[in-house]
Amino acid sequence: MQDTNSLVQVAPGASTPVTNAQDDAPRVVPRALSSRQKAAVVVRLLLNEGADIPLEELPDDLQEKLTHQLGQMGLVDRVTLDSVAQEFAEALDGIGLSFPHGLAGALDAVSDKIAPATAARLRKEAGVRQVGDPWQRLREIPTEDLAEMAQAESTEIAAVMLSKLETPKAAQLLGHLPGPVARRITYAVSKTANVTPEAVERIGWSLAAQLDRRPATAFSDGPGARVGAILNQSAASTRDGLLTALDEEDTDFAAIVRQSIFTFAHIPARILPRDVPAILRSVDQADLVTALAGAAGDDDKAAVTFLLSNMSTRMADNLRDEVGERGKVKLPETEEAMTQIVGAIRALVDEGAISLIEEDSEE
Repeated sequence: MQDTNSLVQVAPGASTPVTNAQDDAPRVVPRALSSRQKAAVVVRLLLNEGADIPLEELPDDLQEKLTHQLGQMGLVDRVTLDSVAQEFAEALDGIGLSFPHGLAGALDAVSDKIAPATAARLRKEAGVRQVGDPWQRLREIPTEDLAEMAQAESTEIAAVMLSKLETPKAAQLLGHLPGPVARRITYAVSKTANVTPEAVERIGWSLAAQLDRRPATAFSDGPGARVGAILNQSAASTRDGLLTALDEEDTDFAAIVRQSIFTFAHIPARILPRDVPAILRSVDQADLVTALAGAAGDDDKAAVTFLLSNMSTRMADNLRDEVGERGKVKLPETEEAMTQIVGAIRALVDEGAISLIEEDSEE
């Protein structure tokens, strides 16, 4: 009779079959694997099942060690595989809570929950070399800040930055750059074909470190935008007097403030005709009638004509009748009504329901 042991095939790398003392039946016991070998088995098993494992988030040295270990494993018998899988599953079941990896990971988890000044200080402590993708953080900052960084860096660095952005944001970035600078950076993209991934990552971390070195600011808007918002709510006489004074003190700052100002008179130049119905739905009827009736200057009258021309004929006729019945309106009442209309327009812009035409893009 043929020996039963000779019929047992052992997968390469498997432990030698052992014989049960009671029934003499051969069985294969799991191999004794190191922690690194078990990790390689689990990764290979998950990849075979189609799992998307973010191995790129591991530190470089661990990625390298894991790759080397995968290349050394060869074949693993089913008994060993089942044993490793069961041990891995039991380890997962025993986990009650998972925390981020290191200070950088913790900051990513709570950055929008803690004070900006505290987050900035902790990022400095975390150091430049962090775990994760620095470009993801750079993609989230305003385009204006990216444009400022691009102009401060070399053309080659700016070309790499442009290449790592999503296409729409890259187009916005070019729009915020002076024409000659945008052309140089665009041409420099043609020189990035041989840039290595390591170089791109170093550039990303260097740019991200610049964000950490910036001092925390108390205001989210710039000085010009804040003054412009205040003057938007001021009486016309006060606004004009302050702008004249600003022109005498600092013409550049006065120009920035003017760009942030939006008044009733700016409606024809800054509002799209198709947005007029949405504005009318958001404005109190009494304020609208008061503003139309009290418009005296040429610019205000042009705004009245613009509004009446971009609504239904029936509504325009009704408003004209109400304006005629309203009679003469005092200047303070007119300015208050116009301020309410401008406030309603600003609210729609903030909600994203409408958008203002940029003054420098008018054609």
